[in-house]
Amino acid sequence: MSTYKKMLVAIDLTEEAPQVLNKAKAMCDAQGAELLLVHVVEPVGYAYGGDIPMDLSELQDQLDKAAREQLGKYGDEYGIAAANQVVTVGRPESEIHRLAKEHNVDLVIVGSHGRKGFQLLLGSTANGVLHGTECDVLAIRIH
Repeated sequence: MSTYKKMLVAIDLTEEAPQVLNKAKAMCDAQGAELLLVHVVEPVGYAYGGDIPMDLSELQDQLDKAAREQLGKYGDEYGIAAANQVVTVGRPESEIHRLAKEHNVDLVIVGSHGRKGFQLLLGSTANGVLHGTECDVLAIRIH
């Protein structure tokens, strides 16, 4: 197995995030790699089909601010520099693909609930990341 130099860990800011972060940080430390901590905020209009006739920019700004604060707390707790903490808005799979390429990442780490069969094949962010990332992908099983 090759040594990884730059890893991207994508988390969803739920109570399950530390399960993914603990393993990602341990791997990163063991390999002497740089760790990029990422959270993708989905666009508010996207979640509602884009048919809401009101301005949702204030809500989007609040979600973005809350995500940055939470990611900053994780960054502090896990010793990840502020420059390596990224909050972006978009579709998680697309944004993770873009960031991995932009930052020359050689391993993407995501959490997976470990569903089986068709549940794993359909609709999983981890699955979407796997099929489109040019580097290795590691799915951490969330319990």
